[in-house]
Amino acid sequence: MTVTSATQTKTKWVYSFGDGKAEGGRAMRDLLGGKGANLAEMASLGLPVPPGFTISTDVCTYFYQNDRTYPADLEGAVEAALAQVEQTVGARFGDPAKPLLVSVRSGARVSMPGMMDTVLNLGLNDETAAGLAQQSGDERFAWDSYRRFIQMYADVVMGVDHYLFEEAIEIHKEGKNADLDTDLDADDWKQLVEAFKKIVADNHDRPFPQDPKDQLWGAIGAVFGSWQIDRARTYRRLHNIPEEWGTAVNVQAMVFGNMGETSATGVAFTRNPSTGEREVYGEFLVNAQGEDVVAGIRTPQPLSREAAEAAGPGSDKPSMEEVMPGVYGQLLDVFEKLETHYRDMQDIEFTVQEGKLWMLQTRAGKRTAKAALRIAVNMAHEGLITETEAVTRVEPSQLDQLLHPTLDPAAPRDVLTKGLPASPGAASGQVVFTADEAEEKAKQGENVILVRVETSPEDIHGMAAARGILTSRGGMTSHAAVVARGMGRCCVSGAGSLHIDIKTRTITCNGRTLKAGDLVTLDGTTGEVMVGEVPTLKPELSGDFSTLMQWADRSRKLKVRANTDTPGDTQTAREFGAEGIGLCRTEHMFFEADRIIAVRQMILARDADGRRAALEKLRPMQRGDFVELFRIMAGLPVTIRLLDPPLHEFLPHEEQEFADVAEAMGVEPESLRWRAKELEEFNPMLGHRGCRLAVTYPEIYEMQTRAIIEAALEVAQESGQTVVPEIMIPLVFGDKELASIRKRVEAVAQEVIAASGHKLDYLIGTMIELPRACLQAGSIADHADFFSFGTNDLTQTTLGISRDDASRFLPAYVEQGLLAYDPFVSMDRAGVGELVKIAAERGRATKPDIKLGICGEHGGDPQSVAFCHRQGLDYVSCSAYRVPIARLAAAQAALAED
Repeated sequence: MTVTSATQTKTKWVYSFGDGKAEGGRAMRDLLGGKGANLAEMASLGLPVPPGFTISTDVCTYFYQNDRTYPADLEGAVEAALAQVEQTVGARFGDPAKPLLVSVRSGARVSMPGMMDTVLNLGLNDETAAGLAQQSGDERFAWDSYRRFIQMYADVVMGVDHYLFEEAIEIHKEGKNADLDTDLDADDWKQLVEAFKKIVADNHDRPFPQDPKDQLWGAIGAVFGSWQIDRARTYRRLHNIPEEWGTAVNVQAMVFGNMGETSATGVAFTRNPSTGEREVYGEFLVNAQGEDVVAGIRTPQPLSREAAEAAGPGSDKPSMEEVMPGVYGQLLDVFEKLETHYRDMQDIEFTVQEGKLWMLQTRAGKRTAKAALRIAVNMAHEGLITETEAVTRVEPSQLDQLLHPTLDPAAPRDVLTKGLPASPGAASGQVVFTADEAEEKAKQGENVILVRVETSPEDIHGMAAARGILTSRGGMTSHAAVVARGMGRCCVSGAGSLHIDIKTRTITCNGRTLKAGDLVTLDGTTGEVMVGEVPTLKPELSGDFSTLMQWADRSRKLKVRANTDTPGDTQTAREFGAEGIGLCRTEHMFFEADRIIAVRQMILARDADGRRAALEKLRPMQRGDFVELFRIMAGLPVTIRLLDPPLHEFLPHEEQEFADVAEAMGVEPESLRWRAKELEEFNPMLGHRGCRLAVTYPEIYEMQTRAIIEAALEVAQESGQTVVPEIMIPLVFGDKELASIRKRVEAVAQEVIAASGHKLDYLIGTMIELPRACLQAGSIADHADFFSFGTNDLTQTTLGISRDDASRFLPAYVEQGLLAYDPFVSMDRAGVGELVKIAAERGRATKPDIKLGICGEHGGDPQSVAFCHRQGLDYVSCSAYRVPIARLAAAQAALAED
């Protein structure tokens, strides 16, 4: 934003808020970040927001573009905004008699909980701490705040390990026989302040800063710097947040929840973020500051009396409704006002200072997939949002949480202990104790459960890799709980009976010991922790899920099919709403034990007659496969890809396998080994595969075509439904190639149809997976009824990257910003996408009614689905479990244009 005068154009870097007014609001989210925009909005709504100011994301951009320096006029703007805060609260920054203390927090335009840095109680030094003690009349509060500030500032800004401070506190408490931090008095905290300053001096090249102005700019620099720390970069990569967005910095007058029994701090949600129920959900702590709640240092108390009762007889902590009924009532009013204003479930941070409620943050609350569905559907029923808005409120990728099995309630459970049900779902895996180990084992294809005393933002990569997360400390709004819900990971937190020993890599509980590598199962819905693996059940996709998907289907234009090869997967796809099969890979059917011998006979045969003899053994098996698929799809389109992979993939490797094939063929094993050696290829991906097989061994595609048409005729006659098989010829690079193969396929199809005495329509098309085919799409379309873009191989052939080997270097490309995302996960729109666009345009120029779709796994990626919608494709096809994701993504893409 710029401010223009008669003489110059000046950039506005700083925006103030508080005292019932603000210079910004939620419409300025990109500039002020989510936290700053919402603080300004709450202030404008008249809610009790401590005054402050926001340094815009433009400064972050400037900071990184100019070698981590600031605009020349930023310092003056910050000083003016700070003076305005001083005037509002009647205190001065750095004044020993009446000191103003501030918090310095990050604020990206989208919520990144715990990923970037925060500093509280800034402005304290030896003089202002004494002044705060005198002003408040509470020495303990003042010195407790000072030690918190030193600990946080030293960690965040100076890089001194926070465990050194925690260790000092524990040693001091042991010497005093104290159990809790709240058991320590003012003298204890004074002693610890001196100990903390010595820790800083011993572990840093300069002492702890006493000048509040130096403290402020150190904290501002740390917040901007935290945009590029590892955990923030990992979070952005996992959530597709662009690096160039940057973060804002929010400087706000401190309010204190640690001023005695009439003060408190807490976190609340306007609805249950796990289930979506409209109920009070959250926790608070008396005489505490915000980090005490989220860090799991003390066990928080529930907000409502109902939640306290639900916690059971083992919980003796009174609720806020009982302890502070007046403030609780004010909080409920704020719930209603904010949810009505934002028309979404809100995640709120608040502080109570000596009986007065202050609002520190509101944002759209992270929620599980189940909660997202319920909240969206319920808010539509309540009239708060429309049905189409409800469709846009659920992230398509979140649905993945709902589409996989849950624990079988009838299965035996060896329950070790029970914690808090922090993020629902079920997960089984090996116990690991570090984030690095979780990531490493997951890369090896193993399922792991990350076990920690409490997670921290540095664990983000391990939490993403784990199937589930288990902590012994922390509440329902701890770091583990919030991040797990956002990621869709099952989580059990606060399992206090667990003793986790990182050094010995063991868990002990109730006389039992588990070690690293042992199997455990988590039930994030009940909080149970079980030894061993518990069987699962398929999910029930009805209720809110069914309602939202019906609303989505009304809006979308893209059809959604499934990539499926077996009756079981095909049935699952139908249950998930698939509108046909977009890719049946016939080669997967060849590996069955009862047919692999015949396949190998066909490959190793020396002439066409030998191949045909082996293929005749396979034809009834293939026909039976196709009959099952046509029956399940009940008249919906079924696209069957003719044999694609190189033949050597089916060949024997072991001596016994060669002997079995040789016996079946009546030849010597040695001759088969020679034949297998002849078929070896240096680069099979670019070798003798796809339609090239039909050029050299036309009998393969002839057999498959015969089996497809026979199966279609059989199902059409038995069901009376229209069955239209779509025969797909893979890997073509030109029109002559496709024309030649099509002629042979058509000849067989017409022969079978004529012999049956019935009519049958069918389509013949091709899979576009080579750049040349995209460029030649105009002439290829002369011989194709449809194009199906095989974006997996098109990505390989366009980028020159093998997906089988890419894991060695692609992560580095993404981490270093050389690629915005993994192109095998989300379509490379600039390269692969451009080729798809060219092929679609040229194909339609030749044949306007040609059917276009994609069948790579990108068909289940929401960003890629949106791209396909914009290109006007007819359908996307993806794995069965991603069909609902594609349906919702297609609806959202259509609604984005309205």
